[in-house]
Amino acid sequence: MASLARSPSAMSITRIPQGHSKSLQLLKASKVPYVLPFHRIHIRRSPVCCTKFPQWEPSPVTYALTEKAGDKFLDKSSELFETLRSESSDSRDEASITKAEDRTDTTNQPVAQLQFLKWPLWLLGPSVLLGTGMVPTLWLPISTIFIGPNVVSLLSLIGLDCIFNLGCTLFLLMADYCAKLKNLGQASKSKPPVSYQFWNLVATLTGLAIPLMMLFGSQKGYLQPQLPFIPYAVLLGPYILLLSVQMLTEMLTWHWESPIWLVTPVVYEAYRVLQLMRGLKLGVELSAPAWMMHTIRGLVCWWVLILGVQLMRVAWFAGFTARAQRQQSSASADA
Repeated sequence: MASLARSPSAMSITRIPQGHSKSLQLLKASKVPYVLPFHRIHIRRSPVCCTKFPQWEPSPVTYALTEKAGDKFLDKSSELFETLRSESSDSRDEASITKAEDRTDTTNQPVAQLQFLKWPLWLLGPSVLLGTGMVPTLWLPISTIFIGPNVVSLLSLIGLDCIFNLGCTLFLLMADYCAKLKNLGQASKSKPPVSYQFWNLVATLTGLAIPLMMLFGSQKGYLQPQLPFIPYAVLLGPYILLLSVQMLTEMLTWHWESPIWLVTPVVYEAYRVLQLMRGLKLGVELSAPAWMMHTIRGLVCWWVLILGVQLMRVAWFAGFTARAQRQQSSASADA
């Protein structure tokens, strides 16, 4: 605590002589106004000296009071404490900023290390898709898969499509991992438009309704000659099963808002064309009726058309993303 030393103030006071006391009494009795000539009282202000200084004052400071200062003394004494408070808050802010930077550096180090794992996936994912989908369909002889119009041939074809589905699932998982942002702490969600979802559902349901209508017409005798159920299942059973799996996968990507919602139908539809071409070969082996062969050819044309629409949507989405990035960069530049 700072101790203040102040000399007693010297005051000059005018004394009234004793001889005038009688005259004052007469004035009071006569009630005549009379003004006493009192002299002005002078107060000498002494300087305020600090004998002990706090930590924020390195040198002695003398505050002298003047007549003009009057009551304004110590009006701005709170600025000293406000300055100290602001300096302490600034130091706390700088400490918090440095701690946040250190934390981000420590979190970005493992993220940067995980970025190296994405590079091999760009080649590994398509290789898995090629090995599980294209190679068995193109190089595996039909005689090793198709024995005749029986359940064994049906299960062999379904197993071949299950191998592709496994490879397709691994490929989509790798694509989803590569599509994530560099900072894994941020969630990269992409919600497809409602029109896109509606179009995909219409295309999928149409491709599912056509073979079912053919089966219903064959069983009811509307289509001649009739085709038994087992040969029909060998020709179009794996197609219907894989189409149902595609619908489920697309709905999951829409629900999870995964960025691979635009790639999923392209992968399945490209394999579906090969699947239907394999069905044409099996139709020749089974001596399928003409209406079944025309149905399979119509399905091939339908899915080639849908695949072209999907590829155009990929081009549209690339242009839309480029425009969005350009607008965002221009907005940030203006700000």
